[in-house]
Parts: sequence; structure tokens; C-alpha cells
Amino acid sequence: MCGRYAATKSPAALMQEFEAADGTEGHAPTENYNVAPTKNVVGVVERHPRDAEGNVDTEAPAERALRVLRWGLVPFWAKDAAVGNRMINTRAETAAEKPAFRKALSRRRCLIPADGWFEWKVGPVPEGQPKKKAPKEPFFMTGRDGSSLAFAGIWETWRDPKGEPDAPPLVTCSIITTEARGQLTEVHDRMPLLMTPDRWHDWLDPDRTDATSLLEPPGLDVVDALELRPVSTLVNNVRNNGPQLLDRADDAVELDADQSVADRGASATDVSSEAALFDVPGAR
Repeated sequence: MCGRYAATKSPAALMQEFEAADGTEGHAPTENYNVAPTKNVVGVVERHPRDAEGNVDTEAPAERALRVLRWGLVPFWAKDAAVGNRMINTRAETAAEKPAFRKALSRRRCLIPADGWFEWKVGPVPEGQPKKKAPKEPFFMTGRDGSSLAFAGIWETWRDPKGEPDAPPLVTCSIITTEARGQLTEVHDRMPLLMTPDRWHDWLDPDRTDATSLLEPPGLDVVDALELRPVSTLVNNVRNNGPQLLDRADDAVELDADQSVADRGASATDVSSEAALFDVPGAR
């Protein structure tokens, strides 16, 4: 599962790191320490350019670029964009089979750059309490060298069947998850599918339609290189944002899971009613 992550690097930094052009057209989201579903995020895609008539020129080399995507995949055939709220993740084990994901996996793959992701470790249930009362400790999984993690993702373009014909399409994405490995199993049984730089080209290649061999979990060396950092329960609330969310829990001010930074006088980001659905993660 990947339901929250941090993405704080500028387009300029990501352009250099991923050797990509800036295709965000000035609409890249600002740094976000608590990215929630339904938010706009930056993805990396590779596409063949179009000719003067607007047709895809498959003879020309594919171009890598940053693009703005909304997190929560809306299949091209969907009748309502709200379906994307339930498609923030795609299981690697079934991505090639599910109608909602298989075409995107074949033709529209992307990378989602991130500083790291959050996950909640479920503790023992207090005696006499229901399972939902089990304590949940947030962790931040991140690289130790400051470089971005690259989540494997898929993307889709959707047009509202009830909208204006010339209205701009909604471009959405989903993060692919796989079985957790190594030390990550101590926190959760799922993890984002991490793509190391040596696999970026194959994953993004628009001419490669069979990506099943690329869906294998990362090696233990990749997982062992991550830091599993306990962090404050501040992150439980999507209204909270800022670098303090990435502080180690023993250095952070602990608040009640339902209390936001705004309640204590610090800055907070606005969230949509859809994103608010993802406050205080429950059973995952």
C-alpha cells in the first residue's frame, strides 16, 4: 500500500535527476511533505513527439519529460472521474489482468518521483479492545543519500463523456505496489514498486508493450539501503504539511492523530473533501 508520500523537489531538480524536459507548463505542484490521493503530482513519462499534423511520429526518438498527473487512476472508459479515488494503487501481481489497469500498463507507464513514502505499523490490540483500536505508528521510508525514489506508475487520459468536446482531458496516475521485502515487512506487507535508475529506460519505453518482467519486486540491496524512520503522528492528518513531518519521532512534537498543525498555530495546506477521506489511515 502507498497512500501518502513526500515530494519536495523542484521541477529543475527533477529535470536534472531524471534527465527529463519540463512538460509541466508551469503547473507543477509546490513542495508537499504529505501528498494525499486526488492531489496533483509530478510524473516522468516518455513519449514519441507529434508531427506538424498532430500525429505521433514513431520514427522519432521518444522524449522524456515531467508531466502533471492527478493521483488516482481514472480509466479512459470510466463514466465518472470519482472512480479514481479507489485506484490510487495497482497491485503488480494483477496489473496485467485487470481491465482498469492492463492497457495503461502496456502503453502508458510512468515514474513517480518521491523523497519517500509513509506507512503505518499496526501494533498489538489492547486487551479487551476491538481490532480497530490497535495503535498505528507512522514510518517514513526514504533513501539515505538524498536522491529521489522512483515509484513505478501507470497513467491514463480521461475525457468527461458529459463535458464539452474541447475541454482539456484529466490525466491521472496510479502507483504500482508489490510484496514488501526485507526490513520493510516489519512495517507493512506491501510497498511501492521501486525502480532503480538502470530500469528507468525499459519501464518508460513507449515501444515496449510487455512490461510483466519489470514487475518483479526490487532486490534486497535496494530495500536494505532505505531508512525506516519513525515519525510523528502529525502525518496522520492530511491538513498537516511541512518538513517537521519528516523528523524522527523522538525529535518531533507528538500530537493526537486528529489534531492538525493548524490547530497549534502553524501553517497547513488546504485539502479537498476527497483528499480528506484519507485522514488517519485505518486498516490497510
